[in-house]
Amino acid sequence: MKKLLILTLIITLSTETIFACTNLIVGKKASTDGSVMCTYNCDGFGFSGSLFHSPPGKHAEGELIAIHGWGPSHEGQFVKQVEYTYNVVGLMNERQVTIVETTFDGRLELVNPEGLLDYFSLMRLALQRCSTAREAIQCMAELVAEYGYNSSGETITVCDPNEAWIMEIVGKGPGRKGAVWVALRIPDDAICAHANLSRIRQFPLEKKRSYTSISSKSFKHLNRPEVECIYAEDVISLAREKGYFSGKDEDFSFRDAYCPIDFENVRYADARVWSFFRHHYSHEEMDKYLPYINGDFDQCDHLPLWIKPDAPLSLRDLQRDMRDHFEGTPLDMTSDMTAGPWGMPIRPLPMHFKDSDSIAYYRERPIATQQSGFTMTCQMRSWLPNDVGGVTWFNCDDANMVAYVPLYCCITQVPDAFRPENNPRNEFSYESAFWMNNWVANMVYPRYSLMIGDLRDAQNELEDYYFADQDSVLTAIKDMTPSDRQSYLNHKSISYADKMMKRWDKLAKFLIVKHNDQIVRPSKNGEFIRARYTTPGYDQQFIDAIGKSTGERYQLKEVIERRER
Repeated sequence: MKKLLILTLIITLSTETIFACTNLIVGKKASTDGSVMCTYNCDGFGFSGSLFHSPPGKHAEGELIAIHGWGPSHEGQFVKQVEYTYNVVGLMNERQVTIVETTFDGRLELVNPEGLLDYFSLMRLALQRCSTAREAIQCMAELVAEYGYNSSGETITVCDPNEAWIMEIVGKGPGRKGAVWVALRIPDDAICAHANLSRIRQFPLEKKRSYTSISSKSFKHLNRPEVECIYAEDVISLAREKGYFSGKDEDFSFRDAYCPIDFENVRYADARVWSFFRHHYSHEEMDKYLPYINGDFDQCDHLPLWIKPDAPLSLRDLQRDMRDHFEGTPLDMTSDMTAGPWGMPIRPLPMHFKDSDSIAYYRERPIATQQSGFTMTCQMRSWLPNDVGGVTWFNCDDANMVAYVPLYCCITQVPDAFRPENNPRNEFSYESAFWMNNWVANMVYPRYSLMIGDLRDAQNELEDYYFADQDSVLTAIKDMTPSDRQSYLNHKSISYADKMMKRWDKLAKFLIVKHNDQIVRPSKNGEFIRARYTTPGYDQQFIDAIGKSTGERYQLKEVIERRER
């Protein structure tokens, strides 16, 4: 009798959920300490974030895995199990391999509803089976070739402690197994990003440079360090067959064939990449791409796939980047009256709306957004043992409004606050990281400029503590056995999450007292002081907008005339 294992997506999802995520990627020579780093804001209404965990295990010949993703139902559909599977926490395994993604949809006619594997199932199977980024790329390519792929276009980040790759994949259409895809190694001294728009254009072809690129017909050369590109053998021929491309092979662009650009997908997607690059490169140079961000594709039709930053990035730099709303750029979401009375960088959906004269408008889409289910910044360190070298800094909800909590890749116990059963979608719970973070965030959003400082104090307090504690963790585990290290790191991860939950409970209660009924009660170092409360009023830009939009409606005419007399 064949033993059945179930691959289940722990994140609660619905088929109506629209994912719009962000990945930022840093090569090891572009980081301050030699880490490979990547990030993930998993954005989409309709689900509560939580932490996936898959334990390690040895498996007998003939074992099968029943696939239960959020794609079409495939009753009785299974994937063959492998001999050994790795421990997976979140989207990093015990060998520090990390896989994250963003969806670009692209040519929706290429979705194959009969394919077995959606992108999350595909990613998690690869995490369970692979010890390097290159193995993971091969594994995903082979899995979709054998079992079919039922998602739309995806850009996938694949990292390990030594290198980072960007892989783009799209199906072949109804009734056709497999997928077309391209994977490129990101230079060690570069940073890259993607955010719901295909990013790979031209790529080196096999006939141009020996072993810098190979087709999927032969993976035997993939582990050679000089190999920096791999692609499906029919990635160009399928585009020709479908009428997406008719030029010379060397001119082929994956993005242009499989995800044609328009103003909306550039402004909502690549604008996030542009803002990230702008944080770490010359503003003057990056602003030369503003015509592209503004939809003038005749002047410029793409961003660079990656750039070499002006200075190496730290993990904290990357965490700040995940909290971006285009501040300080021409797209700054706090700089006009659409930010409301208190400079709010959050906008309600829908993305498009019309005024009473039927004039259509849109809103910006930044990296940080209220609909995040969870956020993570992942650090992979080649000079440390795997169990402590790989750390996922994780939390549920909006990256801008939470503190990142370090969780080690070897842990086998998920902290209670991040467990799926403690993060219900439709019921508030004090045991839920998702709901505690949302409680605070939804108090702060409407009065952002008044309250964000209090949140930043708590956020920095926690993250300062976590970062300062990392050296003591490395010292503590130095002489431990592997099993003792795992037990210790389980305990540390749980204690970190517990500390965050207690601090956020304190913050929520502090905010409701300090800002009760539209006043601000004075405080110092988190404690209230004896002083008269203040009535802060509106931001000046909103006051100015009131005058322009209402004319004399609220002017104090009698007072003005009395003073003049």
